[in-house]
Parts: sequence; C-alpha cells; structure tokens
Amino acid sequence: MMLNLSFDIALLIPGLISTGFCGETEEEHQDTLSLVKAVGYDMAYMFAYSMREKTHAHRNYVDDVPDEVKQRRLAELIEAFRESTGQCFDSQIGSVQLVLVEGPNKRAPDTELIGKSDRGHRVLFTNLPLPNRNEDGSQARNPMVGDYVEVLILKSTRASLFGDALAITTLSSFYNNLDQKAVACAS
Repeated sequence: MMLNLSFDIALLIPGLISTGFCGETEEEHQDTLSLVKAVGYDMAYMFAYSMREKTHAHRNYVDDVPDEVKQRRLAELIEAFRESTGQCFDSQIGSVQLVLVEGPNKRAPDTELIGKSDRGHRVLFTNLPLPNRNEDGSQARNPMVGDYVEVLILKSTRASLFGDALAITTLSSFYNNLDQKAVACAS
C-alpha cells in the first residue's frame, strides 16, 4: 500500500511538507491541506516533489503527477499555511517578544532592524537608541547584531511581526522579569 508521503512526513518532521509525490491523489492532497489547517504550523518548508536520481523513489516509482498539478497543489498548500500563520501572528499583537537582532532590514537598512523571536518568527522594528536593562546607569544605545531586544508587537502580516523595541536585555533577564503569559500559537 502506497502512503501519502506528504502526510507521513508532516507527522514525522513538523514543518517539512511536500506535495505532488508519485501517485498522490487529489483526496490525499486534501488530507494534507486538512493536516496543515489542523496542526496550525507557524513555520514550514513546503515544496513540490521533484524526482531525484539514485533515490528509492527514482528506482521504484513513476513521477506521474503533472508539474502544473504540483504547482497548483503547492499554491493551495502555501495558502492553507498562511491562513494558520496569520492567526498565529495576530494572536501575538500586544505581547512583548524576545528578539535576537540579525541585522538591518534590507528594505529600510538605515531605519529598521530585523530579528527572530524565540519562536523563530521574523520581527521588524525601528532602529532607535534603547536602554539596556542589564547595565545600571548606562547610556541608551542602538541595538547591534547579536543583542536581545524586548519588542512590543503592534501589527502582523502572514509572514512577519512588527513592533516597537523597548529595551536591550538578556535571555535570563527577559524570562525572570516576564509579567505576562507567553503567547502560544494554537488553533
């Protein structure tokens, strides 16, 4: 019996989802979409299956799902994922997130920084001098790559969070002083 690889991998490796594997039926594809919606992933790697030489599938299966069907299914998969991501990100509005600064935002390198929350979500915020919660009496300074910053989340899209930076901090300081419950992404 041939199992739907997309469904099986989604259960074994959260966030890794392929579509259009050899012999995948429309019903199996719908099952994969249902899984994505039920799990509510907030991060995923999604791709249309493509045959690789010297693999078990290459030796034993026929790649019988047309490319246009794979691409349509991938677009549907991405849309289902973005719906759950949007709900997850929207649930974080008003929360304070711990963000590791990665560098300037490529779209606004002079005024914005970009980083990842401790949940792996992309967060953008204005690059302004901030107080350092860990150094008494220190001058405010702009965050640098590698700094942790407390960010109040003000808005979201399906791909990013946007907020106001509050202070430079550390992991232990942030979690020792956290007054609010952590926001979990759940459906």
